[in-house]
Amino acid sequence: MRRVALSTGLRNVAIVGHGGSGKTTLAEGLLHLAGQTPRLGRVDEGNSILDADPDAIRRRISISASVAPVPWGGVKLNLVDTPGYLDFQGEVRAALRIADAALFVVDAVAGVEVGTELTWRTSDELGLPRMVFVNKMDRDNASFARTVDQLRGAFGRTILPLYLPIGAEPSTRGMVDVLASKALLFQAKGPLTEGPVPEDLEAAAESARSAVVEAAAEADDDLLARYLDGEQLPPADVLAGLRAAVQAGKAVPVLWGAAGSLTGLPQLADAMVALLPSPADRGPVRAEDSKTGQARESAPDAAAPPLALVWKTMADPYVGKLTIFRVYSGTISSDSQVYDANAEAAERVGQLYALCGKEQKPVAAVAAGDIGAVAKLQVTHTGDTLCDPGHPVRIRPIQFPRPVHVVAIEPKAKGDEDKISAALQRLQEEDPTLSVERNAETHQTLLSGLGEMHLDVIMERLKRKFGVEVTAVAPRVPYRETVRGHAKAEGKHKKQTGGRGQYGHVFLEVDPMPRGEGFAFVDKIFGGSVPRQYIPAVEKGLRECMTEGILAGYPVVDVQVTLTDGSYHPVDSSEMAFKIAASMAFKKAALDAQPVLLEPIVDLEVTVPEEYLGDVMGDLNKKRGRIQGIETRGAFSVVHAQAPQAEVFRYAIDLRSMTQGRGVFTLSFSHYEEVPAQVAQSVIEHSTVKAGVQ
Repeated sequence: MRRVALSTGLRNVAIVGHGGSGKTTLAEGLLHLAGQTPRLGRVDEGNSILDADPDAIRRRISISASVAPVPWGGVKLNLVDTPGYLDFQGEVRAALRIADAALFVVDAVAGVEVGTELTWRTSDELGLPRMVFVNKMDRDNASFARTVDQLRGAFGRTILPLYLPIGAEPSTRGMVDVLASKALLFQAKGPLTEGPVPEDLEAAAESARSAVVEAAAEADDDLLARYLDGEQLPPADVLAGLRAAVQAGKAVPVLWGAAGSLTGLPQLADAMVALLPSPADRGPVRAEDSKTGQARESAPDAAAPPLALVWKTMADPYVGKLTIFRVYSGTISSDSQVYDANAEAAERVGQLYALCGKEQKPVAAVAAGDIGAVAKLQVTHTGDTLCDPGHPVRIRPIQFPRPVHVVAIEPKAKGDEDKISAALQRLQEEDPTLSVERNAETHQTLLSGLGEMHLDVIMERLKRKFGVEVTAVAPRVPYRETVRGHAKAEGKHKKQTGGRGQYGHVFLEVDPMPRGEGFAFVDKIFGGSVPRQYIPAVEKGLRECMTEGILAGYPVVDVQVTLTDGSYHPVDSSEMAFKIAASMAFKKAALDAQPVLLEPIVDLEVTVPEEYLGDVMGDLNKKRGRIQGIETRGAFSVVHAQAPQAEVFRYAIDLRSMTQGRGVFTLSFSHYEEVPAQVAQSVIEHSTVKAGVQ
């Protein structure tokens, strides 16, 4: 494939696709072909320079995004290799956000899988140009034609093969260059040899070429007019038109090969250089003036004021905290100063690095369009904008997926609570999709992430990096209690112990309040039957008692308590006595006021392919869910529902199982409502926790 003159020698390309499709092997192969590594790193052998994390090596999968700079034909391909497993989609989102194009790797045996579909939708949201590499063509049951059909069925007619296999997979003996209308034949050793297109592929090659030429012509009015006039467009014009079509999202080139044997990788690298956009092609980035809020545009000009977006933070064992950024405008130099527009603070930039997987090469500067790293920034986090102190602007931050899977963690060793808290804070700096919360009601530390594997990796890192071990347990549901009726009760605390005794005496009325109103205390004492100085003690006693519950030890909410009468002793009465009397009266009244258990209800928005809609709705019904509405978004159905929190702690796992990983959801707290009688009875019977501790 011929290359065209470019305005800049950079390509920032995120390598994405389903787990196991061979993304890391492909990036390792391109690095090796370009002479950047002395040997071909392999994931299954644990010697990949891109998957250097101990968790990735042990699991033989990518867990975090890695940068692989590949020099090719005078152009620097900044390849960002990303994880394929859904639990690490935060890394994919970040990589796509700072990339100028996406290279989708698809397994020629498995075809289009869920990871491909979900990431394609993200690329649609970001408006990224795309290219596809059909990998593992050397495997049994591999099929290029079948995979192309699946791609077209899933993503439309913009799918355009640029090379066709010669021979039956996996015993292909060469490929047809569609644009050049020639065959490239494999040799046992040495370069490919050129030849004519085999007769049995002439029709398929001509059909594929016609589709490419038509897509190229439609991207340029002049080319289209010449094409419609019947003119034979020169290859250079077709390539230029195809490049415009790719960058406009109107064409998705498809190539094939086998990354493990380097087959097809030179053609892929040529195609990325020739067809994918440079930072200059993508144009200026939109930003917002930090002071005025006005929109600003910053062109990818190395001489302009510096502007960069932090897209990843790592804890490096040698240099400490490593901040990885993409420069959109200007140049950031070593030993300089930048301004963090989000933290509104200056940062001192020390030594800058160019990354290649786990390796860091010191550089003097990182210019517009490129990716770099710096160690030991003090206040900067993932998603922050680094800019010129004299031109404070913010780039729109990365939209990370919200955590959906929750576990509670407990230290294995007593006294590790503080160490765990500090360690989790460090891990949150690295991973914005991780959430840590200390629930005051259940007294549990809740760890939330994107799935089971995600949280397993986090707990392994706690042990490996910080020396603390934790156990994952099921989260406790923060039930609450309330009353449905009206009741009255008397509470008298009288105790004589020799000398000064204790005396407190109150009459209370308990009534329900609207859901969400909390607690109201009403003082209706007249005539001094309870002295004014003891009334705050009555209220305090009520509040303390309400934290202990009346049915199963859960906090009591949405009640009004009215103090109507009482009596006192001029010597023996005290604040403590009235607190105890109020507590006694409340417990009696609440038990007579039809106490009930409340449970938290969450809002769910579940997005699934239409064929799984029935299964999802049936499962929600089993979970005591209520369907609020259904809408259609393209090929997907979106279910709006409410369900008890107790039923959806493992919904991330259940939904993936039901939809083969194609379903996604968001979850947020909605309100509390009464627990059905049969469920409430089970909760009460199994509750062994009192005094607000669950």
